[in-house]
Amino acid sequence: MSKNNYDIIVVGGGHAGCEASFACAHRGDKTLLITLNIKMAANMPCNPSIGGSAKGIVVREIDALGGMMGKICDQEYLQMKMLNTKKGPGVQCLRAQADKKRYPHHMQEELLHTKNLTVIEGEVKKILHDDNKVIGVELDNKECIYAKAIILATGTYMNSEILRGHTKYSGGPDGEKPSVGLSDSLLEMGIKLQRLKTGTPQRIAKESIDFSETEIQYGNVEDQAFSYETHSFLPIKDQIPCWLIYTTPKTHQIIRDNLDKSAMYGGLVTGIGPRYCPSIEDKIVRFADKPRHQLFLEPESYDNNSIYVQGFSTSMPEDVQEEMVHSLPGLKNAKILKYAYAIEYDALESEEFDATLMVKKWNGLFISGQICGTSGYEEAAGLGLMAGINASKYIHNEEPFILKRDEAYIGVMIDDLITKGTKEPYRLLSSRAEYRLLLRSDNADMRLTEYGHQLGLISEERYSKFINKKEKMMKIASILEKTYFGETSPVNEYLESIGYEKLSSGVKGTDLLKRSGVSYKKLKEYLNLDSSLELDTLGEFELEVMIKYQGYIENERKEAQKLRKLENIKLSQDLDYEKMSGLRLEARQKLNSVKPLTLGQASRISGVNPSDISVLILNLKRLKDYEIK
Repeated sequence: MSKNNYDIIVVGGGHAGCEASFACAHRGDKTLLITLNIKMAANMPCNPSIGGSAKGIVVREIDALGGMMGKICDQEYLQMKMLNTKKGPGVQCLRAQADKKRYPHHMQEELLHTKNLTVIEGEVKKILHDDNKVIGVELDNKECIYAKAIILATGTYMNSEILRGHTKYSGGPDGEKPSVGLSDSLLEMGIKLQRLKTGTPQRIAKESIDFSETEIQYGNVEDQAFSYETHSFLPIKDQIPCWLIYTTPKTHQIIRDNLDKSAMYGGLVTGIGPRYCPSIEDKIVRFADKPRHQLFLEPESYDNNSIYVQGFSTSMPEDVQEEMVHSLPGLKNAKILKYAYAIEYDALESEEFDATLMVKKWNGLFISGQICGTSGYEEAAGLGLMAGINASKYIHNEEPFILKRDEAYIGVMIDDLITKGTKEPYRLLSSRAEYRLLLRSDNADMRLTEYGHQLGLISEERYSKFINKKEKMMKIASILEKTYFGETSPVNEYLESIGYEKLSSGVKGTDLLKRSGVSYKKLKEYLNLDSSLELDTLGEFELEVMIKYQGYIENERKEAQKLRKLENIKLSQDLDYEKMSGLRLEARQKLNSVKPLTLGQASRISGVNPSDISVLILNLKRLKDYEIK
């Protein structure tokens, strides 16, 4: 194989491109990553954090499948928090304040020293193809490089423009140059694009902030991490705090007085921004009744003095930004290191790709990350991992890897994108998942490690440890089920200490653990377990949730299994829904546009009603290839 021939080419070195590259290389494929600037690979141009609501679960899922984001973050964070600890386990998840300098540097080192992976700097101008499949790329220097599959992971760089006030200019995030020309190549291939927008707030010099006017926010976790392979943690005393402040009436007045100067409200913005991460001027307009908005001052790195103003994204001109920042508590004398901006970029329409993330019209062309229409580092990394896996499977003529909605948040995200579509940057939320108790943060390994091992992304050593943990949990659960505690049991002292009456008759250990306030960590002291059945903190929590919520978990699992029947009915991609009698016009159009892979996916398409599914089933029954009972 010549130097200009690879199995897979990945275009773009952001979080999606990194995970895609690692997945392909780790599966043994000769992989080329082409990035504009290797020093910006895995960069965090916006919020210097990884994880958060739903997103933290995605990072755990990436790790359970054999991805890299969680492993690297565990070694390069400033602070770790478990969110939603007062709520149920279905919404609890980790959020790390990552080191903006050290995290990307660590990831870059991994990229440059991974077997089967080559990294070069360059700008892809054109996709090379024959009649129905892609065969390579052409760079800005006219060099052509060939491959069996291509993964586009261009983030917010395609035809990107920076907007601030009434000024708009061609540019990429964090002062980088944009990717120009690739969009035209995609359009020439008949691929539909849409224009999206995102933005980022100011960075402030730490020494110019009066922290006496802020509320300090510490980390709350020192014995958990994103990766199931991480066993070394940063003590809370060594973690760097963040600080909470709020906007003031003066802040709101400055923004209202200058709305016409905002790129967004001044008519300069054409792309659609993220609904769940709006600019501060958008918040002031949309939530005019709110007297104040919460902001966080977040450190970016051990190696600089930069503080990120979380929640203060804006496209106002620099002079107005000065006024806005100085109106905030503790920031009266703040020195702005970097002004906020909005950025517009090209992304693909959701109807252009399928559940494998391959573009429908072009065999071998996969997409991942923000050009899928998403926002967020975690969403991008999850999509990159899936695109890498499926591109590798494609070139080896293997069955694609598609996660179902009851298996992973990653599955929920991809299914949402291809069935419901999006006209704004899609953000994962726990409310998007109908099986939240199945898709918990603690049990990502139980859900996905088996897949990771089958895919060749989980080592035999790690898999053996996983199997050992699984067996230990089953043994402990069995012991709890068979152990009875009575009125003479020492456990009564513990129960009375947390407000329960002394036991009057025998109670199973599992039933005790289901009681509110009873923890496995304390209950195990009364079990006389063998030392070989020791679990780490996460394992103990996982076991406790599994038992405490057993009934609810089983109910969700049964509901998921009912819907699996629809998922098992595969739909041919050659079906012409326009010719099916009885289907409403909108349903015909939506079904022909999405081309669902299963009857289950068809039932989730926006604009396709239950009555349409009934009519569809009747039509399928008339076809000899379908046996539907």
